[in-house]
Amino acid sequence: MRIRSDSFKHGGTLPDAFAMGTPDGFGANRNPHLAWDEAPEGTRSFVLMCVDPDVPTVAGMVGKEGVEIPVHQPRTEFIHWVMVDIPAHVREIAEGAASDGISKGGKRDPAGPAGARQGLNDYTGWFQGDPEMGGDWLGYDGPYPPGNDLRMHRYFFRVFALDVERLDLPERFTAADAHRAMHGHVLAEAATYANYSLNDKVRATG
Repeated sequence: MRIRSDSFKHGGTLPDAFAMGTPDGFGANRNPHLAWDEAPEGTRSFVLMCVDPDVPTVAGMVGKEGVEIPVHQPRTEFIHWVMVDIPAHVREIAEGAASDGISKGGKRDPAGPAGARQGLNDYTGWFQGDPEMGGDWLGYDGPYPPGNDLRMHRYFFRVFALDVERLDLPERFTAADAHRAMHGHVLAEAATYANYSLNDKVRATG
């Protein structure tokens, strides 16, 4: 199975249009175009995820004035998108079709293919307790890496072909929930990625 995008080159730079944060402030937060093919026989649905594996693990350093987050700091994942139960006939998501702009407190009913369900991304936890931004962040919300991070962040768009039409998930679910529900049902997977940073030094060399 293969996945590609007309919005960015594999391994290239993700344009600012697809980020939640840009050097000038909040971004357009549009989802990029994605298309996949060569799904195996027996595919009955797809799962789509966007994951940043380069998130700093010392939260107190994020955005701290006069501090740079070193490249070698241990990292963790941040989920930017999880969508399940994508019908087997769907092989493409248009640019901006699932996200276009920022909804403070998260999208209430994010757009997507008919029949698909979208889970919580990790801005839900990041903004927890914030009176203005807190809420359930559903669907796609793009990159907003720390501007003081010296590591280039990678954003992996992963698609999984499953042998079931619908995953056994609650109405409110996370990527971790989806991974557990997918266990034993994955026929194939594919990934592509793009790079993004808000650090001027990193952007200059990216």
